[in-house]
Amino acid sequence: MEGYRLFLALLVSALLLGFLSVLFALIWVFRYGEGLGWDGSSAEFNWHPVLIITGFVFIQGIAIIVYRLPWTWKCSKLLMKLIHAGLNTIAMILAIVSLVAVFDFHNVKNIPNMYSLHSWIGLTAVIFYTLQLVLGFAVFLLPFAPVSLRASLLPIHIYSGLLIFATVIATALMGFTEKLIFALKNPAYSASPPEAIFVNTLGLLVLIFGALILWMATRPHWKRPPEQNTKVQQPNGGTAEGTEEESTVTDCSNADKSDVEFNSEAAARKRNLKFEEVGQRSTM
Repeated sequence: MEGYRLFLALLVSALLLGFLSVLFALIWVFRYGEGLGWDGSSAEFNWHPVLIITGFVFIQGIAIIVYRLPWTWKCSKLLMKLIHAGLNTIAMILAIVSLVAVFDFHNVKNIPNMYSLHSWIGLTAVIFYTLQLVLGFAVFLLPFAPVSLRASLLPIHIYSGLLIFATVIATALMGFTEKLIFALKNPAYSASPPEAIFVNTLGLLVLIFGALILWMATRPHWKRPPEQNTKVQQPNGGTAEGTEEESTVTDCSNADKSDVEFNSEAAARKRNLKFEEVGQRSTM
């Protein structure tokens, strides 16, 4: 893998920032708020930032880069798809629960719903994220979609996933600011009290975490090597590379030695040399 040390450093940094973001969110609601509860009070509202940061930011970010972890390249593509889908499902469930918490809190306190830009974009992100997950299951996980359909939808699936993730980061930052403006009265947000500085720091952690995830997810040389992808048999006897098939014959425990080579270009050259030798022998 080209730039393995850099990738590892960015991955460790992203994990650290993600954990710190979740920890900061918990400290925020317990130190500066009323903790967590489900009784229509502010404690119920506090589930909203905690679950959004935990699921919609941190877990979704890990789900995005799970294919790029080089030590998973020896695993079957089906296994990695299941992990990717499972992480995204957990993130979706946590996001939906967080929405239920904030709507319930608003209804109990007679606060209007869906009036701010934060709420508009946030609900849109959850809806499109759910659609993305459902279509991902139907097209890429279940064995019914044609290979041509998967190949044509894969770039859209990747782009929309990254767009949703970036939208979630931006929406979370808007939510932090909105919450502080409403909650801090004496002293006001503009006076930079300790809670404001603490939550602003949380926003920076979330922003940098999102930037690292997007950077790792968009570097072409850190992409899962195509040699590790399953080849799907076509009706004419050919094969289509870069697609997934449920009948994958390798897993993390019994993968071939070639599967654990991080330098895919060197492995490809070795195979090409073998093919050339066979071709020369066949013409002699």
